[in-house]
Amino acid sequence: MRTGVIAKKVGMTRLFQEDGRHVPVTVLALEDCQVVSHRTADRDGYFAVQLGAGEAKQKNVAKPQREHFAKADVGLKKQVAEFRVDDADGLVPVGATISAEHFIAGQMVDITGHTQGKGFAGAMKRWGFGGMRATHGVSISHRAHGSTGNRQDPGRVFKGKKMAGHMGDRQRTQQNLEIVRTDAERGLLFVKGSVPGAKNGWLLVRDAVKLPLPEGVPFPGAILSKHAPVAEETPSVAETAVEDVVAVEAVETDAPATDENKEG
Repeated sequence: MRTGVIAKKVGMTRLFQEDGRHVPVTVLALEDCQVVSHRTADRDGYFAVQLGAGEAKQKNVAKPQREHFAKADVGLKKQVAEFRVDDADGLVPVGATISAEHFIAGQMVDITGHTQGKGFAGAMKRWGFGGMRATHGVSISHRAHGSTGNRQDPGRVFKGKKMAGHMGDRQRTQQNLEIVRTDAERGLLFVKGSVPGAKNGWLLVRDAVKLPLPEGVPFPGAILSKHAPVAEETPSVAETAVEDVVAVEAVETDAPATDENKEG
């Protein structure tokens, strides 16, 4: 069992395959998904990897949490989650950053998140009731759920009765979603299927529990190099345009004066 990752839901797009087919996908971003600490059998009774993702402001992080992140030499994290592993071999080094290449194209994953909240909803929207007759005999109760009470025995409404109430915003796990493509440079995962949650919501992405791992999956995980070479800064288009203007002005200033310039 490998560790999972914490990802943020960006939105949807489509990818074109080599045979011309286009696949609708959901884009997930890995925002500095780093290992914060370990859980070991000797100390905690189980093996797990604690990950943190996102960048939080100092005022929004309690002092014990700040010290916890400082001990691991990582920045302040918005989201923290644990992922169980089988043994010590599945532990990723503390401080390492998980790469998008942790998953491979064609792999199946399970994604956990909170569904979109719908607020207070009626029985028809919440449970799919058909409603009452909209013709004779019904007086302004076409979308009502009808009678819910009982007789003197038991004289109450049973718990779990399908009635109006809060809809959505529940933790749900969607299983066996396909990783269509990964982008390690930008830290993106492209997933085919129904991903729970709204945009900018945090998700937990794990290997599918009902399917075997495909060949070529990195173990215990794919991490980014801590000492990656820093790319040389290339001037932007605006800076290049400014330099060209300055060079032209310098040429015009250094140019010898002509007869027309003298007359002017």
